[in-house]
Amino acid sequence: MKSITIKGSERESVGKVSTKALRNAGLVPCVLYGGNQAVHFSAEVIAFKNLVYTPNAHTVVIELGNGKTFNAVLQDIQVHPVSDKILHIDFFQIHEDKEITMEVPVKIIGNSKGVMAGGDLRMNNRKLKVKALPKNLPDFVEADITPLDMGNKLYVTKVPTPNFKIMHPDNTVICQVKISRAAMKAAQEAAKAAKAPAKGKKK
Repeated sequence: MKSITIKGSERESVGKVSTKALRNAGLVPCVLYGGNQAVHFSAEVIAFKNLVYTPNAHTVVIELGNGKTFNAVLQDIQVHPVSDKILHIDFFQIHEDKEITMEVPVKIIGNSKGVMAGGDLRMNNRKLKVKALPKNLPDFVEADITPLDMGNKLYVTKVPTPNFKIMHPDNTVICQVKISRAAMKAAQEAAKAAKAPAKGKKK
């Protein structure tokens, strides 16, 4: 999985006053969990641009000015309900010998028979939770829709999972091909035409 580096500074004070001062200065207060003790730090808002505002999944290298470096993943983010401004971010430290769970996007490949016949591809899950050692975390889960015909569904059990586990029930649907209105109308008209008596034929 690709990694993003966040450069920040460890915080000495973690009270409400100092937190507000950080935000006013264009900084985001953060906390790193998963180690022997929580690490409080802050970083510039722009540092999170490629981590937060993207559909892709990344691990994070947190570099603090005191020489400390941590490998982590984004755990939780708080944003302002009106302005969408980042208020706070929680990270979780990762260790090479311990499995971790995180969400990764689904990548669709192939050409569905049902879609080519006029069906609509509906995405039920654009992201899936996976569990793996940090070195085995995938950038995405690859879902091949080639076998899907009209009305078919693609379940999580049908996608390859090399070196990682999908943390969803076996009946979880990734996507499905539904009959479109145009295809349904065409089928109805064809059925009517088949039932109608041929012209010039006596009843």
